[in-house]
Amino acid sequence: MDYDLILRGGNIADGKGGALYEGDVAVKDGRIAAIGAVAGKGADEIDAKGMLVTPGFVDIHTHYDGQATWDQRLAPSSWHGVTTVVMGNCGVGFAPVHPTDHARLIELMEGVEDIPGVALHEGLKWNWQSFGDYLDALEQVPHDIDVCAQLAHGALRVYVMGERGAAIEPANDDDIAKMRHLTKEAMEAGALGFTTSRTILHRSVKGEPTPGLRAEEAELMGIAMGIADAGRGVMELISDFDTPDPITEFGMIRRLVERSGRPLSLSLAQAGSSADGWRGLLGLIEQASKDGLPIRGQVAPRPIGLLLGLQGTINPFIAHETFAEIKDKPLADKVRIMRDPSFRARMLAETEARQTHPLARRVMAFERIFPLGDPPNYEPPKETSLAAMAARGNREAQDIAYDMLLEDEGRAFLFSPFANYTEFNLDCCRDMIAHPDTVQGLGDGGAHVGIISDASFATYLLTHWGRDRGHGKFDLGYLVKRQTADTARAVGLMDRGVIAPGKKADLNVIDFDRLQVRAPRMAFDLPAGGKRLLQGADGYVATIVSGEIVYQGGKATGALPGKLVRGAQA
Repeated sequence: MDYDLILRGGNIADGKGGALYEGDVAVKDGRIAAIGAVAGKGADEIDAKGMLVTPGFVDIHTHYDGQATWDQRLAPSSWHGVTTVVMGNCGVGFAPVHPTDHARLIELMEGVEDIPGVALHEGLKWNWQSFGDYLDALEQVPHDIDVCAQLAHGALRVYVMGERGAAIEPANDDDIAKMRHLTKEAMEAGALGFTTSRTILHRSVKGEPTPGLRAEEAELMGIAMGIADAGRGVMELISDFDTPDPITEFGMIRRLVERSGRPLSLSLAQAGSSADGWRGLLGLIEQASKDGLPIRGQVAPRPIGLLLGLQGTINPFIAHETFAEIKDKPLADKVRIMRDPSFRARMLAETEARQTHPLARRVMAFERIFPLGDPPNYEPPKETSLAAMAARGNREAQDIAYDMLLEDEGRAFLFSPFANYTEFNLDCCRDMIAHPDTVQGLGDGGAHVGIISDASFATYLLTHWGRDRGHGKFDLGYLVKRQTADTARAVGLMDRGVIAPGKKADLNVIDFDRLQVRAPRMAFDLPAGGKRLLQGADGYVATIVSGEIVYQGGKATGALPGKLVRGAQA
């Protein structure tokens, strides 16, 4: 045979941003060999007539750091056409590590990323200490898609400083020198970059702040220079931009990039309390870009929000003493008890919980809580909120919430967006997607397993913004570029993200008319029976990694060609 695989007659969105065109794509030895009218024959051929053919999606913001050590399939990301994931974001990870700090790093990951500690304790083998050892351990596990790892500030700081690092004490000159050396060592071993968190929202399961929260500029500069010493690697961070103010914080970020010469991306979203605050930060990023500094904002294509349900981590009644009586019972028992009129009356009669519980203001803010639906609606009109429904029906909103939680035998979810939805629409997301100094990210695949399900961002980007939204849509070629070439280049993966001869044969064949994000469901398949939200999709005809079909018709083929990617790729 002339080729290992040929995709015949598809509508090609090649990742370069231009118009789609019809043609064949031929693959040989894991690389794209020919495009257009391919005359030869393939050992395997897929009829892609009428289908969308794209590069594999590159997701630069995930948290599979634990899962990738025990699981061959990086679901749910790999169910959404993602062929490369980048993990180790937000300053949390598992290497380097002293044996005495295993529990501390698990507590940090559990608190920041809502990954069950019991699953991490059961699943992590800890057959590593240095970051290089961790990469070696990852490499021993075959995967469905490619994996890239980043050095996390939390792990690095605790490894060098011990208890002082966890207690967010300032690093001294010796600490900084050690962190610089270990950062260089990690980049040379194959880390794709370094990440840190500077938000008070990130805390361990014990409520302790992330170790890098108040790291001083000298410490971050030392680490940035460690990346520069290696001559490779990117930086990623999340910050509250309030210590002491956005201008001062961004000034430090500029200096890190100016001196190290390394690219940096930072989380960017519309805060729930401010419709336009994000635009000021984007303006600073835009000016830095004009000044030649490679700084980008990581953005999402839809609201970032909580899923409230009886199977999830939280629901509107989590603060109620009556609910506490049943919160640990199996779902079927919860549903049976909640359907009892006397129990319902007791639950709804409680009023104090709404004022006293720290979560109550969010989970009972019914003017900003919506039914999620199936298929899920991530841009719900304001008039579909539970508060609006209650006003129209002369009912209490919590009464409606109670009924909705019992739908689908207790498996239904309510949606509480807390970012990118201040004005009850996604116009802010449209502006972020369109901006040249942003990059798609923030999907958090592998994390927030009981409360958020955003690994489906890649699918949603295409369906909502390329097909379903009534106004403000984008050309499909542009959207594909945003999730392939642009994300790949942002982290230095220059060997993928476009369909061109010589590039890595990571590809998707998609029935675009059928492409659809499914409703999330709860699975109990983590180690020790831990639960996680999983969200699939319809419409993926085939997903191909290094020339091998890993998913066909939505089913795994058994092929596991995914590799650990060590550092930037030429």
